[in-house]
Amino acid sequence: MIRDYQALQYNWFLKGKQRKIKTHGQHRGAKLLATLNYETGQILCHEAENYDMVTFESFLKRVLQTYPKGEIVMILDNARIHHAKYIQSFLEEHPRLTFVFLPPYSPELNMVEGLWKWLRSDVINNVFFGKFYTIHTHVRKFIRRLNRSSHEVIDRLCVRF
Repeated sequence: MIRDYQALQYNWFLKGKQRKIKTHGQHRGAKLLATLNYETGQILCHEAENYDMVTFESFLKRVLQTYPKGEIVMILDNARIHHAKYIQSFLEEHPRLTFVFLPPYSPELNMVEGLWKWLRSDVINNVFFGKFYTIHTHVRKFIRRLNRSSHEVIDRLCVRF
């Protein structure tokens, strides 16, 4: 989730002179879903207003379209939405899609969590975006840049596994 209020991260400032960054204070945000292809380093990113079963299902359809052949194994965290009955029926309709779940409370094993950390450090932290849509623009540019240099993604996110 990318919020319209930004966080200070890893800043130096004089004692008693903390850096201040404007915020909108509206708590709007963008929900991001992504897959990271371990073999190619390619990222498929999907933005949505809500993070619910319908959104997750549309994301899964996009994954199936992006990879039209062969079996697809997705490594997921244990978000409630990933286990929903609604999604289970979708999986039954699409048997080439398989979910493997990480142990609870183990974000260090989730490559996509590493992607979100990278996104925040390169794009979001310590920056004020005057308009909310500019956050989306910068996120899209970041993902496009990574998809043009998949070797960088593999080196930073995949090699450690």
